[in-house]
Amino acid sequence: MRKLIFALTLAVSALGAAAQQVSMAVPGAVDAAGRKVLTFIAKDPPGQRCNGNLQVAAELANVYRVPIQLLPSSLAPNLPAPAVFFGNQLIAADGRDHNGAASFQMVADVLDVEGVARQDKAGLLSNDKVRKDFEALRATIKSGGK
Repeated sequence: MRKLIFALTLAVSALGAAAQQVSMAVPGAVDAAGRKVLTFIAKDPPGQRCNGNLQVAAELANVYRVPIQLLPSSLAPNLPAPAVFFGNQLIAADGRDHNGAASFQMVADVLDVEGVARQDKAGLLSNDKVRKDFEALRATIKSGGK
């Protein structure tokens, strides 16, 4: 019985730790209107994960009305790079959650939970020709330019 109670206590504390959000001091985390800013921090020079994150930023701007800033790691020296934050909330970071590589769905889930408004009309990335070129660019980035 003791072992069962100990195991349950351990499981509950592990779940609590996993559910805890990581918050860091991000430069420009809130805009002048008081809205949380979606921040993408890239290494200097950017690598494959950083470039992939910038593609995610473009897709998100196509769908959501959210302020987005792209920072080189030299402007955020105490933060991991690559990394993605919404306000001060960590979404993905090098050596931590998702090893710094964000996906559209991962960030969109956070924005939806936070109640971020969507664009009234889909942006150009929803256009078939533009989307095709965008996907070709994404494939080139994923392959390392080969």
